[in-house]
Amino acid sequence: MSGTEPTADGLYELLAAYEGRPAAIGGTGKDPVNLPMIRHWCEAMGDAHPAYRGPDAIAPPTMLQAWTMGGLSGHTDRSGAYEELSALLDGAGYTSVVATDCEQEYLRPLRPGDEITFDAVIESVSPRKTTKLGTGHFVTTRMDVRTGGTLAGTHRFRILKYAPAGRPPATGTATGTGTTGTGTAPGTAPATGAERPSARRPRPVVNRDNAGFWEGVAAHRLLIQRCGDCAALRFPWLPGCADCGSGEWDTVEASGAGTVFSYVVMHHPSFPAFDPPYAVGLIELAEGVRMISNVVGVPYDKVRIGMPVRLEFLRADEELELPVFRAGGED
Repeated sequence: MSGTEPTADGLYELLAAYEGRPAAIGGTGKDPVNLPMIRHWCEAMGDAHPAYRGPDAIAPPTMLQAWTMGGLSGHTDRSGAYEELSALLDGAGYTSVVATDCEQEYLRPLRPGDEITFDAVIESVSPRKTTKLGTGHFVTTRMDVRTGGTLAGTHRFRILKYAPAGRPPATGTATGTGTTGTGTAPGTAPATGAERPSARRPRPVVNRDNAGFWEGVAAHRLLIQRCGDCAALRFPWLPGCADCGSGEWDTVEASGAGTVFSYVVMHHPSFPAFDPPYAVGLIELAEGVRMISNVVGVPYDKVRIGMPVRLEFLRADEELELPVFRAGGED
């Protein structure tokens, strides 16, 4: 498919023609559902629920997509339609991509030994939308995950393919072949010096389940929930205990000591109020729970697993303070 660049309406007609086309047919999971992967997942999530251990274990429902992933070698059962759609968007100038959200529906539990099959379809392509990131199209794929021929769950994944704000879609030719987007957020170069926009950090979502946590932060206290029945500590805040199901709880104040359990370095292009690269750590507190926050006090490339850190509170702006963790020094 090639030719001169279609108009906005003409482009959308081409994009909408992909709705309902398969993205994967008769896919098979590279491994059956298995206890080692369940254990790794639960350790990473800090989820010690007994349902995920032992001879009668089930897989955490949120692992649904994990059993379909192709790993570094990928899958060979793709239809090519998704790649064609992505290339068409690239050719029209929508070369950046960001994952926006996913939805999962669980119909039956998966157990160790279950063999996984799946089919995926391009469910919808939106008309052109303008967002704070830029202008583009939302693409939603739906994956139906089965075991033994029975539908176990459905996974919907939505991305935005867009041209970053301030950079209009490219002119020229739009073709139906080529490479897909890079998987990075806006591709504009970071502003420097006086050019860097002054912006506030995004606001945290505060609701009835976590309002007490943010009240503690405002008072420079890092509060951890404690079950009122079994005394298990939990973080992030939840309305009920994952161990015993109790809805009763109180709080304990964290000492502020912790270590870097894991971390990533964010290299995405500049977004107002952030200055990459910077380190985001999974911090294991002395109390045993883990939380995600920034690691400060050392260059991003000096952060190490096992590094001791100490809680402090960052004044982000006149309305917002955030808990961050300062490393003891460079290694």
